[in-house]
Amino acid sequence: MNPPCILVVEDNPLNRQLVRDLLSLGSYQVMEATTADEARQRLHARTPDLVLMDIQIPGGGGEALLQEIRRTPGTERLTVLALTAYTMQGDRERFLAQGFDGYIGKPIDTRQFCPLIDSFLKQA
Repeated sequence: MNPPCILVVEDNPLNRQLVRDLLSLGSYQVMEATTADEARQRLHARTPDLVLMDIQIPGGGGEALLQEIRRTPGTERLTVLALTAYTMQGDRERFLAQGFDGYIGKPIDTRQFCPLIDSFLKQA
């Protein structure tokens, strides 16, 4: 059985490397995109098991890309988690109300990251 595939949509190279390293330790297969356009290309080429999406990405932002994913046959039920530095009171609820399946605030809690990803993959 192949390891779960996760698309990481993150434009900050340090954040992307941290997420990639953590996911690699958890034996996940990782695809990466730095813009909304790259994410669309990756999604068109292969549907991942889960998407980790930064909110502030070039090319339309994570919120707009999420709405596109939800309207597209074949990806409408894809598990998409907001991966964001927006951590003020109410931000988590706002992103969940927009249709994200979960929320991971930055800075990432490296000890809880892979167990959290596992829990979302089991729900998917």
